Amino acid sequence: MTIGIIGGTGIYEIVELGEDVKTRVIDTPYGPSPEMSLFKLHDKDVVFMSRHSVGHAKPPHMINYQANIWAMKEMGVERIMATNAVGSLDMPIKPGDLVVPHDFLDFTKMRKNTFYDDRVVHVDVTEPYCPELRDILISSGQVIGEGVYICTEGPRFETTAEIRMYRRLGGTVVGMTGLPELVLARELEMCYASICTVSNYGASISPVKLTIDEVFEEVEKKRLLLIELISDIISKIPENCSCPCVHALEGAEVKPSLESEDL
Repeated sequence: MTIGIIGGTGIYEIVELGEDVKTRVIDTPYGPSPEMSLFKLHDKDVVFMSRHSVGHAKPPHMINYQANIWAMKEMGVERIMATNAVGSLDMPIKPGDLVVPHDFLDFTKMRKNTFYDDRVVHVDVTEPYCPELRDILISSGQVIGEGVYICTEGPRFETTAEIRMYRRLGGTVVGMTGLPELVLARELEMCYASICTVSNYGASISPVKLTIDEVFEEVEKKRLLLIELISDIISKIPENCSCPCVHALEGAEVKPSLESEDL
């Protein structure tokens, strides 16, 4: 079993905990992947990828999500843990909290969000985040165990009216990187769970003007805890999957019919 980590801001140090570290770039049908680090941790094969590429070079709306997820699959990754910096839509969920979402609302606009442009594949996302990985994360006692992740296109922050709408729709946190990453992983039958670091409140929830410095400062405060949590979770992930993620494509594809063109 190989475990993938897709890191947002500030957790590259997870690689320093590993052994036999190697680096690799994968040429995918969608372009080259970012440089990935391959290493051993708790006797398990781990692949770390910096989502934004080295130096946080790519903004959220320009990340090549297809290449990233395809490269993970090609490296033999079966389970992905992702980290995301988010804003809170609820005052009790404070900057510094860690949230493990159970559902999402997708407000992205222009991203390539499927591998299946040449086939009709309706993948099921009734339970979009892997229940097995979520249970292991929640058992740590260090996270808020549910929430609805709102994904926006970016790169701008949200307006006051948008934040009000997201709250009324049931959103818990808002970010810019969780999708289509999650759905692409499901399309390739990989388990996926997210650990969201709350870095700020959404517009109008807190009277303080939001700056990117605030986001980075809060993420830095939680960096060591997040690295320790990921390492601990890796040690607890079982060898064999018992979740439905690995069978996501069963019954998902519409087979072409010569008798009817209704679909």
